[in-house]
Amino acid sequence: MIHSFLLIGQSNMAGRGLREEEVWVDTTHIKTLRNGRWQRMFRPINPDCWTSGANLAESFAEKYAATYGVDVGLICCAYGGSSLDQWKPGGLLFDNAVNQARLASRTSTIAGVLWHQGEQDCHPELAATYRVRFEKMMQEFRRALDLYDVPFLVGEIGDFLPEGALVERCRLDNYKAVNKALADIAANNEMTGLVSAAGLTSNADKLHFNSQSLYEFGLRYFAEFEKLRNPLKVFEEKCSEDEAVVNPMEGL
Repeated sequence: MIHSFLLIGQSNMAGRGLREEEVWVDTTHIKTLRNGRWQRMFRPINPDCWTSGANLAESFAEKYAATYGVDVGLICCAYGGSSLDQWKPGGLLFDNAVNQARLASRTSTIAGVLWHQGEQDCHPELAATYRVRFEKMMQEFRRALDLYDVPFLVGEIGDFLPEGALVERCRLDNYKAVNKALADIAANNEMTGLVSAAGLTSNADKLHFNSQSLYEFGLRYFAEFEKLRNPLKVFEEKCSEDEAVVNPMEGL
């Protein structure tokens, strides 16, 4: 049985932890969806660009697998630099995530959604409407994938952003307004949880969480998941078409 999770958002969900600083995780029971089939996890799990690296979902999945004794599937659809508007229903990123999740649901049960995004929406005018725009998107994800009874977890933006060189261009100094919107979203929507980024640190760019912080962040996502999960949810037993997970070395 595979319990899967949809990963969506921008670069800090895609994962930008430096590879030389990656924290080891046990990948025995962690799978990623590749071309509609499950493969044993290998890094980077979300290769949206050449800077892809360690990802917070790795420690989340490791902890989940150890806690529940099941395989965990990661549906990696985050895209670096994406704004919330690019995740609107009907947009390419939204449709791709829904399509990938539907493929995954044929051979797994989706147990939750992990979201991290907001740096691209730190401008005051965008932050002011973040909650309304996000809630519309979240509701459409739940409707499209029938995910009304699973946690939708949203992570805070790191408080190191004002130290970065991109403050003026991206208005990252306004990040607290986005974090406030995320807190309001979690407080006012069922099965929605806020994951604190307090005390987490960044790479030298002061924009992306470093590998150690991503490992810790993933454990915080799991702790929040535990608060929200529905203990009565039935996970249907599903098998892949060939009854096996693909070997990542297959075809070499």
